[in-house]
Amino acid sequence: MNRFAFTCLTFAVTLVAPAFSHAEISCTREGLQAAADLYIAAQTKGDTAGLPLAKGLGYVENFKTVDINDGVIRKPMKIDHQRTLIDAPTCQTYTELMVSDQANPYALGTRLRVNHGLIAEIEMMWTTTGYWGFNIANYLKYTSSEDWGVIPVAKRDTRATLEAAANAYLDAFLEGKIDLVPWGFPCQRTEGGMYTGKGSPDDSCQVGVPSGVNISNRHLVVDETIGSVLAFCTFGAAPGAGGREPAPDTHLFRVENGKLRFVHTMTHLLQAAGPGRGAAGRGPAPAPAPQK
Repeated sequence: MNRFAFTCLTFAVTLVAPAFSHAEISCTREGLQAAADLYIAAQTKGDTAGLPLAKGLGYVENFKTVDINDGVIRKPMKIDHQRTLIDAPTCQTYTELMVSDQANPYALGTRLRVNHGLIAEIEMMWTTTGYWGFNIANYLKYTSSEDWGVIPVAKRDTRATLEAAANAYLDAFLEGKIDLVPWGFPCQRTEGGMYTGKGSPDDSCQVGVPSGVNISNRHLVVDETIGSVLAFCTFGAAPGAGGREPAPDTHLFRVENGKLRFVHTMTHLLQAAGPGRGAAGRGPAPAPAPQK
């Protein structure tokens, strides 16, 4: 091969290489996992150059559209925990991330939607120091100890069962019909770091669930393989007592045999603006930080 031919071949391979690296992104489980992996790499570096973004990308943080170049995704982070849901039927993923860096701790939940091999939507919910219930040491400790492994095919709940469990839980905040929620025992809820569990077989996620609060604007990501469903939502559909605005919120559920097993919540609400506790409160009192 002469030098001219070799140069042309090298140039052609260079042009084609990005297409090959992005070709793995698709609506299959493998293709969606590849998209999530690229997102995690981008968040780690604070650099979106490696993401196959669609023209006209929708980038949203805490229910507000922002310029991706000004987003938290451009902030480098050392990620200490990650968990991803793959929803092939709707071509979406959801990734839970935790960053325990004491100077800049974060809990993040990021939804991707893929369209024709490109990432068409990135929606993120994040909380950090000063936000409702935030305690990254607790959140990381309790979440890391939980089993969210793959459920055998014969024991998996259907998509409809998972969605019904999530919606029943969220509906209970408004309607107070807690008897319609498929409570499991034990069930532990971690709310930004606040924890309901005591390590006993009768641990319940029912603790601290108020009534009279409309959890609206729900959109779901479902992964039957790990019995999980995620709801992006707003906590409160209208200003409540004291004129508080609805708060961006995520609820992540693990369901086993049709019953709730784990619940994770994040609320983008400054602690000073948070609701009181008690019968109408948002949840339990903060748990103490884990001992080192």
